[in-house]
Amino acid sequence: MEMHHDLPRGWTEQRIEQLFAPLEDGRTLHQGWSPQCDKVPSPSEDVWAVLKTTSIQAGEFQPEHNKLLPRSLEPRPMIEIREGDILITCAGPRVRCGVSCLVRQTRKRLMMSGKMYRFRVDANRTDDRYVEAFLQTERARLAIDKMKTGSSDSGLNLTHDRFRQLLIPVAPLPEQRRIVAEIEQQFTRLEAGVAALRRVQANLKRYRAAVLKAACEGRIVPTEAELAKTGNRKAKFETGEELLARILTERRQNWRGRGQYKEPVAPVIANLPPFLKSWAVASLEQLTSAARPICYGILMPKENVASGVLFVKVKDMKGDKIDLEGLHRTTPEIAAKYARASLRTGDLLLSIRGTYGRVAEVPKKLNGGNITQDTARLDVTGLVDHRYVATCLRNPDCQNYFKRVARGVAVKGVNIGDVRPTPIPLPPLAEQMRIVAEVERRLSVVEELEAVVSANLQRATRLRQSILQKAFTGELTC
Repeated sequence: MEMHHDLPRGWTEQRIEQLFAPLEDGRTLHQGWSPQCDKVPSPSEDVWAVLKTTSIQAGEFQPEHNKLLPRSLEPRPMIEIREGDILITCAGPRVRCGVSCLVRQTRKRLMMSGKMYRFRVDANRTDDRYVEAFLQTERARLAIDKMKTGSSDSGLNLTHDRFRQLLIPVAPLPEQRRIVAEIEQQFTRLEAGVAALRRVQANLKRYRAAVLKAACEGRIVPTEAELAKTGNRKAKFETGEELLARILTERRQNWRGRGQYKEPVAPVIANLPPFLKSWAVASLEQLTSAARPICYGILMPKENVASGVLFVKVKDMKGDKIDLEGLHRTTPEIAAKYARASLRTGDLLLSIRGTYGRVAEVPKKLNGGNITQDTARLDVTGLVDHRYVATCLRNPDCQNYFKRVARGVAVKGVNIGDVRPTPIPLPPLAEQMRIVAEVERRLSVVEELEAVVSANLQRATRLRQSILQKAFTGELTC
């Protein structure tokens, strides 16, 4: 486990266990307890609780992440968290196993869980902030990552014995304090910049939502009715109501399915904002094909098959697009069983389970592909602009509708029966096209700004690691 790093004069490289101070029972490393707790957090520090692993974030302790200890169980005061404890997660997914923080402030009656360790250092020899800072370095992260055991990235363990061997460069105590002071000073400036970037991110998100909402309420471009009054359009134009009537007539006439034609459901109009007189409100089902009705896809795609049929999962829908590089394939036999959900270029996909409400358009590469049960396929009629329908599905009113109808406990989802009556404000076709063009223009600017913000946040992360790297090679305070 030797790191073989060149050390500044006066520094030593030690195993982390050499810095441990004895705890109340004489041991130097404690592991917690994982009883069956209530799902709700403890209401106050007068009531015992067990910490969740999410209470440990990189360099930050969040005591509000806890679960209430049932009254039927006796607490274990020996594992109660105290200020000065250094905590590290010892079990969980790869990205969460080995996360650490110093407890600077806490409340009473919080116990460690069995998925975390705690130790303290001797303040006469070691600054606990110095140890915490080292544990945030890329150097420490990589070393700890090699110590983890387990057969799957979704469930790894960091054993006592392995963690104790972690090597840490130890500066003399006065220099440790100078290093910590310089790290905190530079991090304070860095965090101020990150906070400003986060505010910009939030503002861009709000602006995006405002653009989508305005688009679906007729407030983003001149309406056909307004243009007709100014003489820029013919006085007579097809209203949303007339367009909807034409769509429903064609839908009925084109029916070639089995059995008697069934009229699509009406839209849910409760909680809708007022809409313009030249507009109508249609249900999502009314705007889709009767021959290729709204449906979900494959229940169990099973293992990825190299030469199989591409299919889309919810996690493949990122932003407004489908991540084509990460798609899996299922066997042609399984895909054939779900041929009803087969995809065509231009179809819209709507995630309906888990992270529900995502919307994406099917590209050419996915023609003939399929979807999972967590996604609905929408074949929008050619009498409306399918991009406009996608805009409406993304707008806050539609997203709030999905939240109201979502069901489930652990994983929430929207049933197909609730997708069909989703209300879609319907303007004249020419107006839809102008709305889409204006939305795309405005959101393209938002996307450019979001990319700049994201790049700067990533740069801040790299800069943070650069500061830490210099700190533990003696370059930060020289």
